[in-house]
Amino acid sequence: MTLRYNTLSRAFRALYGRRAKKIPLDAGSACPNRDGALSRGGCLFCNARGSGTGLYHKGFGLRAQWDALTPPARARGEALLAYLQSYTNTYGPPERLAALLAELAGLPDIAGVCLGTRPDCLDTAKLDILSTCGLSHIRLELGLQSASDATLRRINRGHDAAAFVRAVREAAGRGLWVTAHVMAGLPGEGPAEFLDTIDFLNALPVGGVKLHNCLVVEGAGLADLYRQGFYTPMAREDYVALVCAAIARLRPDIVIERQNADPAPGELLAPAWAADKRGLLRDIAARLEAEDIRQGDTWPGPAA
Repeated sequence: MTLRYNTLSRAFRALYGRRAKKIPLDAGSACPNRDGALSRGGCLFCNARGSGTGLYHKGFGLRAQWDALTPPARARGEALLAYLQSYTNTYGPPERLAALLAELAGLPDIAGVCLGTRPDCLDTAKLDILSTCGLSHIRLELGLQSASDATLRRINRGHDAAAFVRAVREAAGRGLWVTAHVMAGLPGEGPAEFLDTIDFLNALPVGGVKLHNCLVVEGAGLADLYRQGFYTPMAREDYVALVCAAIARLRPDIVIERQNADPAPGELLAPAWAADKRGLLRDIAARLEAEDIRQGDTWPGPAA
């Protein structure tokens, strides 16, 4: 089957000369959208666990988590990347970030770090720390979700699109890799708004993108709207078509790191089809093949 988009596995092979594995670690980070600095409700779609395991607060430090989770990847000879996914890992004083990076640098055989965070938690001091910490490769995973400020307000993100632009440009200017997270099917948005967000990313120095379908999960504010009949998730076939349209529209050099959201066990309320990850990926691949779609097919090229 023809390779129709820029895959993460290919990007990792180009970087490391072999396969790589992201090892999920919990650093005990907080979030300004949960602790009252911005709000206590979190983003409308987010569960209270922030996509995390909670292992850090259960007494398992980063080294203990690393030692427990890396053996299978080591046995396969893969490059090992620490993936701090839950909550906002650059939130707090710069000294906390410096100490966290120093601890990560001490993990045996670490080949890189992926930090999940928010664009409004990346100031100049923290970006300087990230770019000079001595780790060989750092990837910043920045939540955007939508380029529409109206949507960002609607989902209680707590920042605007301009904050994302600033963070991406300043991070990329320091040689840091940026992966953008965007979401289709957000309340008040349709396909046109999602494709506008893709166009927004095309104009920025992002290295990768994660495409997500909006999930209704237990504990999220969106669950209440769903139960009250005020929110309807996208249909499976509509999401498949939209992902394919986004791939065609996306700048060819951007790495597509994810094509769908991955609910944690037991949290999904809707849509039911979101639990069928493998089937969904097959549907997307089949449509790309059937319609002869390749990444960048409808990208208009750089602005004059």
